[in-house]
Amino acid sequence: MAKYKLGIVVGSNRRDSLNRKLAEALAKLSADKFDSKFLKIDDLPLYNQDDEADLPKSVARLKAEILACDGILFVTPEHNRTIPAVLKNALDWAGRPYGKGAWTGKPAAITGTSPGAIGAGIAQQHLRQVLGSGLAMHVMGGEAYISFKPDLLDASSSFTDQTTEGFLAAYMDQFATLVGRFAPARHAAAA
Repeated sequence: MAKYKLGIVVGSNRRDSLNRKLAEALAKLSADKFDSKFLKIDDLPLYNQDDEADLPKSVARLKAEILACDGILFVTPEHNRTIPAVLKNALDWAGRPYGKGAWTGKPAAITGTSPGAIGAGIAQQHLRQVLGSGLAMHVMGGEAYISFKPDLLDASSSFTDQTTEGFLAAYMDQFATLVGRFAPARHAAAA
């Protein structure tokens, strides 16, 4: 079975991001279903509608990478009870100009982690609203709020807890099923 092309967007630009670690573990966990590519968002200029006519190279690159993906996995922390500015900036750039957004119609899954008990849950709810109603993405139902603990992952980006690993494996399986509903039509249209 051919693997789906998965774009992974980490909503943090922190060097030692917990969410990047989680994203790397998810990519490894679902390697049998997805060829994963991390989409770089920390090099984008601040969104300015005046620059839409002549897109900055980093924005054009991001939009092309999104268009090449079968699905997008968002892994994000929570900043001030919402999504981080670096992620919102990427959503705005790749969603514009109106009618030419790269996110439109893409299947999406959302997760994230923090040391807190609800694992970036409020940011995930805000992101779900933006992706579904604002950007017309097909957002997978279900939630994956992960409370990050120092021993969640080992040095090789594998989960140390079988319950968490099983939950996230099922989550990624569910996402592969959703992506599969849209990927055949997308591949047929491109042929």
